[in-house]
Order: sequence, then structure tokens, then C-alpha cells
Amino acid sequence: MTFPLPLAAVPVTLTAADRRTLKTRVRGARTLWRDRLRAQIVLAAARGRPNARIAADAGVSVNTARKWRARYAALGLPGLRDARRSGRPRRITAADRAALIALACQLPADTGVPLSQWTGPELATELAARGLAGVMSASSVLRILAEHPVKPWQHQSWIFPRDPDFAAKASVILDLYQGSYQGQPLAPGDRVLSFDAKPSIQARRRIHATTPARRGQPARVEHEYERGGALALLAAMDVHTGQVFAATPPTTGIEPFTALAGQVMARPGYKNASRVFVIVDNGSDHRGQAAADRLAAAHPNAIMVHTPVHASWLNQIEIFFSIIQRKVVSPNDFASLGELSATLMAFVDRYNKTARSFNWKYTASDLKDLLRRISEHEQPDIGPQTEQIPEAA
Repeated sequence: MTFPLPLAAVPVTLTAADRRTLKTRVRGARTLWRDRLRAQIVLAAARGRPNARIAADAGVSVNTARKWRARYAALGLPGLRDARRSGRPRRITAADRAALIALACQLPADTGVPLSQWTGPELATELAARGLAGVMSASSVLRILAEHPVKPWQHQSWIFPRDPDFAAKASVILDLYQGSYQGQPLAPGDRVLSFDAKPSIQARRRIHATTPARRGQPARVEHEYERGGALALLAAMDVHTGQVFAATPPTTGIEPFTALAGQVMARPGYKNASRVFVIVDNGSDHRGQAAADRLAAAHPNAIMVHTPVHASWLNQIEIFFSIIQRKVVSPNDFASLGELSATLMAFVDRYNKTARSFNWKYTASDLKDLLRRISEHEQPDIGPQTEQIPEAA
């Protein structure tokens, strides 16, 4: 689109919102140079400066200053974008593009091709072999798919809920996170604990010492190591305060779990609570009704709540374990199990000094809506499944 340039300086008036946007472009560290320049021109024009001075200050021609000033005055912020250019006519037709997208939307195995997933060259070869489209290079295939939301070379794993009582079990936990149980608000003295174990954390002694980061060089960790044994990290987190209680036994099991539960329940805040809800997954040390009965026998005010099968993502302690993995365990360089255990427990103490509850926003209503959409995707003639339940940690 051509835009005639007026000879006289066009007056420019900015709205408050446009002024903020233009100032952000001028100050933004990642703003493209052309966008920063155009924003500077318009801001200067809004201050009433003539085109000649704007051009001199910005280091551009007077025509350039006049152009963007007039474009903004006529079209607003959209006028500061590049005008569409006709370019060379497309050699690949719309029908060929549609054939490519249609093939990319199918699993290779469903088309008789022995591949796990499509790549650009494989798609180009298959299109030519089937005569579905004209000659198309692999780079053209990738360029077309880059403009389309279909990315056949990517995949994402998920777990379908196979527990017949998935919704009911998950809803109990999500309601506890929102402050209710069986349709009633939690009492002021009720507590919610999230229990789990991170098993088999290895102590790896690196052959050469780890070196700190230097100018232009990251920290260096030796690839080879000697195994120094392994231990488990058992942890319980108060969902409402974020406080974590932990132990590092040699392995997981009923006895270590019972010991940690006893340590937590001996504290006045939990011993004297009217109800303490203990959220656990289906690990062997606390699986089934037998584990719930053991806990209730030892602590009458404790109520064990199990997550559905393959749904430990519902257990908030998994978030803490991910923090431990990033901040303490990786990269793994510990001289002994004693050093590993001491470091883990020291981190728990450090974490508790500033601990706070996680901002958990996923509700039972969100879960109900997700399960409904998954059910709709299972119906005949429905496209590929796009919704997913997060994979178990």
C-alpha cells in the first residue's frame, strides 16, 4: 500500500496508552532497531518538533521522519508496522500446502511408513512418492510448517486416567487445597500434610574437583565419578504454611515413613489438631487401606488421603522435590553419603526460613472440565487429543 507523504508537518497527538507503548519500545533492550527509531520519531513529533530537527536527532532523512509521523497520524500504532509487500508469487499452491498439512497431521505408522514421527525430508519424500503435491524441497516443507501450528516432529507424553475413581479421589485432594473436605470448610485447627519420598539419591564423587564459574566459562563438572552409595529423602510439607519436615534414611519403607510421620505428629500443632489430613501417593510404604489403618492407630486424628494411580502430580511435595533436584542434587558432586545427607537437611532448614505455601490454582472444577474434554476427544471422528493430565512426577 502506498502512502502519500504530506509536505507540511502533520500534528501528532498521543493517547496515554500509546505514549506508554512507544516509551516501552524506546527503552526496551530487545526492541528491534526499526521499531525503536519509529517510536522516537513519533514521540518527538508529539512534542511538536519539526521534521528537520527530528531527522537530525535520529540520524535519518527528513523524508523518513515525515513518513512515520504521517503514518502514525493517519493509522495510529498499526501505521508503524512495515507495509505488506507483494514479493514473488508463491510457487507452491494452496492445494499442495493443504496436502502437506493433511499428511503431517497423520501418524507415519497410520500411513504405512515405518517411522515414529515425521521430519521435513521424510514428508517431502513421501509427498513426491505419492504424487500428492508438486516438487517440494525439505526446506520448503519446514518453512510451511513453521507458519502452521502442526509440528509433527514434536511429541509430548501423557497418562490417561485409568483409576475408575480418579475424579472422586482427585477432587478430595483438590478440595483440601482449597480449604474444604466433604463439602464443608476446614476447621481453623485442621492441618493438611503432603508426604512422599525421593528414593535412591546417589552420592557421586567426581574424579576431579568441580571448578567455579569464570569470566566467559561456566562452572565445570567432571563427567566421570565414583559411586558413594545412595539414600532416600522422605519429606512432609504443611500445605498451608510451606514448612517441610524431612529425613534421609538409607531407603524407603514402612518403618522410615512411620518414623517421619511420628516426628511430625509429635509436634503440638499436629498432635493437638482436630484433624490432620495426610496426602500420599500409592507407594509401597503407604499403599491402601492397611497403611491408612496403621496411621490412624498410631495417630487417631490423622486421616490418610491417597492420590489416584499415576497422579502423584496432585501431591504438592513433588514441587518441593523438583526444587531439591534443581538446587541441591544437580550437578551431583558429593564426597560421601554423610555429606549428601547433611547438605539435604541443611537445605531443608534454609528453605524453612522463608517457606510459604505454593500458589496452587488447579481446582476440582478445572479437573472436571478437563476430564469432560478428554471424554469428548475419545468420541468417534474427533481430531487428535490435545488436552492432557500432567505426567506423574
